[in-house]
Amino acid sequence: MSFARLPAVPAVMLLGLLLALAGCSASADDHAEHDMSSMEPGIATVGGGPDTPYRGLAPTEPFPRPAFTLTGTDGAPYDFMAETAGELTLLFFGFTNCPDVCPTTMANVAVALRNVDPGLAEEVNVVFVTTDPARDDPATLGAYLDRFDADLPVDYVGLTGDQAAVEAAQLEAGVPVAEDNGETHSTLLLLFGRDDLARVAFLAGSVPDDITHDLELIAGQ
Repeated sequence: MSFARLPAVPAVMLLGLLLALAGCSASADDHAEHDMSSMEPGIATVGGGPDTPYRGLAPTEPFPRPAFTLTGTDGAPYDFMAETAGELTLLFFGFTNCPDVCPTTMANVAVALRNVDPGLAEEVNVVFVTTDPARDDPATLGAYLDRFDADLPVDYVGLTGDQAAVEAAQLEAGVPVAEDNGETHSTLLLLFGRDDLARVAFLAGSVPDDITHDLELIAGQ
């Protein structure tokens, strides 16, 4: 498997990455079976702790906003860089048949957006890129995301494409390419600021209050 972009860092800083790679599964045994934490560490290395102002994890190097084009839920091309550049953006890679990690993450984002000022919520792009394009066509993605954004001032963006394009998007974003037909994927939720850098990321299970806190912090920078 190939990785790209960020430089090597001390081993102690790899903990965040090891925690951020897992499979969506219905049971603990299945989760362990699809765990990606033994993968060679790549660019998605995160640290965090008392030296950062964030409640999420602070990458040792900010993630640059990626450039990729996939297909939106309306069937039209969606250029991620062109559509979101200079704007607050939450980016997550997952799949609609995931029983736990993905719906929990999308639901937590929805709660976080309800907690911030409505004017701020309207500025946030929430982009969900499928890791399972064989099953997640535009209509399937649209119906899935409607479960989470119905009462929000913004619509979640769902993206799919052919397998090669989806894998390229993951590498561009700085996360490992999903395995097991997309079911084993990075669980990092990346928050990009108006400077087109992600200075904070959230692991699966991050509480909405933490996302709210860091979103407001990034928005004020």
